[in-house]
Amino acid sequence: MSHLDTHTTHYAVAIVGGGQAGLSLSYYLQQRGISHLVLEKNRLVHSWRSQRWDSFCLVTPNWQCNLPGWSYAGDDPHGFMVKDQINAWLEGFVAHVDAPALEGVAVHKVARPHTHRPFAVTTSQGDFTADQVVVASGGYHKPIVPRLAERLPPQITQMHSAEYRNPQALPEGAVLVVGCGQSGSQIAEDLHLAGRKVFVATGDAPRCARFYRGKDVVDWLADMDYYNLPVTQHPLREGVRDNTNHYVTGRDGGRDIDLRRFALEGMELYGLLTDLQGDSLQFQPNLQAHLDHADGIYNGINASIDKYIAAHGIDAPPGGPYVPVWQPTEERTTLHLAASGITTVVWCIGFLPDFAWVDAPVFNGRGEPVHVRGVTHQPGLYFLGLPWLHTWGSGRFSGVARDALYLAEQIEGYIGKQDATAETAETELLLS
Repeated sequence: MSHLDTHTTHYAVAIVGGGQAGLSLSYYLQQRGISHLVLEKNRLVHSWRSQRWDSFCLVTPNWQCNLPGWSYAGDDPHGFMVKDQINAWLEGFVAHVDAPALEGVAVHKVARPHTHRPFAVTTSQGDFTADQVVVASGGYHKPIVPRLAERLPPQITQMHSAEYRNPQALPEGAVLVVGCGQSGSQIAEDLHLAGRKVFVATGDAPRCARFYRGKDVVDWLADMDYYNLPVTQHPLREGVRDNTNHYVTGRDGGRDIDLRRFALEGMELYGLLTDLQGDSLQFQPNLQAHLDHADGIYNGINASIDKYIAAHGIDAPPGGPYVPVWQPTEERTTLHLAASGITTVVWCIGFLPDFAWVDAPVFNGRGEPVHVRGVTHQPGLYFLGLPWLHTWGSGRFSGVARDALYLAEQIEGYIGKQDATAETAETELLLS
């Protein structure tokens, strides 16, 4: 890594996390000549290599890949990079930034003994101090697996979506996918296309169209300036951070994911998984409600595009609401494991944040950092790379650069205030 003095233990800024967020900030701090260190417990941008399945691809078009000084430059801006292409592009970004970084170093604690003292950063490879700290480790730390999993028969293979790789790696037999957000719906599709018998325990995840009225829905939303909408102006305000991502796919050039169509083809859908009684899984009778909710969001987004097209007099192909291709004939609330032939369960119900190692009074009752555009009330402590930190793109390739630039400016301003305070104190001392 660039210009890293292994003997230095104090930095102006410590960045915890070497993903796209931490590296984006390093890029802007280097431009400003601000000394800093990136601490990454694995390899830089490791999650894209280690927590994605083989057929994984972007759900947003390639033109939205805009990291600092490193925009997508391929020949398919409206396509969707697959896993190997994403990792090659990110490796290029790592080399481009050439951050002063330590890999394989876990941060155990960040604390500040006094407001006017540096932060103490305790790591697996010794102690550091920093005048300012940026937590850029993302918000997806602890895979969610319910306690129900402990009661499943031992012969059933269980894994989290972060561990899933491909259908061939699973035991023969049917697969239960729990959750239908982006990961759950795409893994269910991956298994379904491979000819596996798939059961899905649905949730209230929304969905959206891939293409509508002649363009990718992402293109329409960009035209409508949705991606520049700050969280402070969103109708849900900070509540939008709790929303599940809409399910859609960029696979094979991009298409909708329609669970109803999969049901026509043999996939079996259930409501919310709630319990296990003996050999019988228990579900809430809310499959119909889940499907209708997803389609309602789908049609609502398309209706907003319709209004935009009409208001601006745009010549576009005709549209119209989605009409369900399948309806459940009944709400099934039980599923017998043995009779169903299920041999694998894939838990696709997300992650929890874990900031227990950050010893600072900046968290709410849910353990989430309280901030404005990543700036907390604790002077010199920031967060970067979280979903909806500022806009929809904050946790994505499309918006993290803007957030990183803003924090770099805040960090530079903080240094200026510190220097001015020190200069004033020195002047007062000389005059006393």
